[in-house]
Amino acid sequence: MTNGATGESESDSEASDVSGSDGEDTSWISWYCNLRGNEFFCEVDDDYIQDDFNLCGLSSQVPYYDYALDLILDIESSHGDIFTEEQNELVESAAEMLYGLIHARYILTSKGLAAMLEKYKNYDFGRCPRVYCCGQPCLPVGQSDIHRSNIDGAYFGTTFPHLFLMTYDHLKPQKPSQRYVPRVFGFKLHKP
Repeated sequence: MTNGATGESESDSEASDVSGSDGEDTSWISWYCNLRGNEFFCEVDDDYIQDDFNLCGLSSQVPYYDYALDLILDIESSHGDIFTEEQNELVESAAEMLYGLIHARYILTSKGLAAMLEKYKNYDFGRCPRVYCCGQPCLPVGQSDIHRSNIDGAYFGTTFPHLFLMTYDHLKPQKPSQRYVPRVFGFKLHKP
């Protein structure tokens, strides 16, 4: 066996190990969204990603932008042959970051909001643990639009939950009918 054949079989086995299924029918986007920890992501349409207008300004934020975009869109490229293993890992990391930033823009579109509505209805984002919230479904929000400034909130942005509830105003939580009254040993606390 030549090194080229060995490299191909290793990458094929890695792809099937990571995806946990055939690997042939699964796109990178589907695979990535189904990874543990990525349950909040919805699948962004290929058409949206292929429109350069939607990606405006992202090339300066993401290293290996072109290679990462090819990876996301499942476009065969020969960069695997010219890059070292470390550089391939950087491309994969860049693809994850690029997809997250694209996702933040996509979920503000009508199709993106509809996809997130399904996740919201399925309680994919969890429920509020407060008793007086009565199991209200939660929405993801970023405290910053800047990547890595605070966890990964940039992948949802600061606008999403507000736009979501404006679009689907019938889902807006009602004010609780009861108000929490703090007590110590059954006695109400005085107001300072």
